[in-house]
Amino acid sequence: MCGVNAILLFYFVVIVSSAGCKSPVEDPPEDKNPPQSSGTYELVWNDEFNGTSLDLTKWNYETGTGVNGDFGTGQIDRATDRKENVSIVNDLPDAEGGCLAITTRKENYIDRNYTSGRINTSGKGSWGPGYKLVARIWANDIRYKGQGFAFWLMPAEKPADQTNIMWPQGGEVDIMEYVGSLPYHNLGSVHYAWSWNNNQYAEWNHGHKGAYYTYHSQDVPVTNPTYEGYVPQAGDTSAGSGKFHIYGIEWLADRMEFFIDGSVYHIHYFNDGAAFDNGVTDGQDEEGKISINGKRTQISEYSNHFNEWHPFEHSFFIILSAGVGGNDNRTYGGAIVPEAKFPCSVYVDWVRVYKQIQ
Repeated sequence: MCGVNAILLFYFVVIVSSAGCKSPVEDPPEDKNPPQSSGTYELVWNDEFNGTSLDLTKWNYETGTGVNGDFGTGQIDRATDRKENVSIVNDLPDAEGGCLAITTRKENYIDRNYTSGRINTSGKGSWGPGYKLVARIWANDIRYKGQGFAFWLMPAEKPADQTNIMWPQGGEVDIMEYVGSLPYHNLGSVHYAWSWNNNQYAEWNHGHKGAYYTYHSQDVPVTNPTYEGYVPQAGDTSAGSGKFHIYGIEWLADRMEFFIDGSVYHIHYFNDGAAFDNGVTDGQDEEGKISINGKRTQISEYSNHFNEWHPFEHSFFIILSAGVGGNDNRTYGGAIVPEAKFPCSVYVDWVRVYKQIQ
């Protein structure tokens, strides 16, 4: 891996509460002036996965178990570069060509009882404001608690006077964070720090703004879901495992818009006062639900907490990764259950990056 010594912590991150939260309401007010993402985009980078193997001019394999033996999240899998975990498959129903398959397996391998796949574009491709990042993904086999998959971003830049950028000072973006314990919802999030803290990690120094998307209603739920205990059947389109969906963000200068299948469900503004209180800065990381075009939409604000580094004004690289959860307290999605079925494959039809040209 090239480009930045980012600490890749917390792929699965437990949601934490934030100061200044606005209470969710069943019938949120209609936004009279919803944000408009004006402009024209052109395709500048893509992988359609139509070859016979992973294109290593675009992707890196990330192998092992992370810097502390569990990717920082209590995971119990080992990522490998074997075709058993990362491969190209063809002839999938409703695919637009070949697909990348990332597969977790229950098997004894080196020092672990589960294996997984994890790839990234570090040193080979990174993007920031003015881009749209999109992937078409089918979480086919993720149906049990403890199984999960993510399409996410980590920083490719760092301050000139630093040798690395610490998490979460450098930020993190989770475009698709899908787990078997919450099969009817996706989580779209940003992670950031409250304080520069001399670019050092501290457990308290973590801000998070996320929103759940409900596949059936195509907007955010009235209240956040909890572990549901359901195992969706194959083809259940109310679950994320039922079919292909298009996951993406539109990354603008002042905000980031999360969407699935074209429906925007979370808008995060980077500056204090940008979404609430008519632009008045109040030092509160606020969030709330509004209605845009008849759909509940989560809005949140304020991740530029310190002058040393504004994370979402810089470029990030893409990560596609699967995981197996090891406990309920630290792993988002929870510990793996005995009845979970393996192999567990997720299919990525394509990944595309568009640049705003006007």
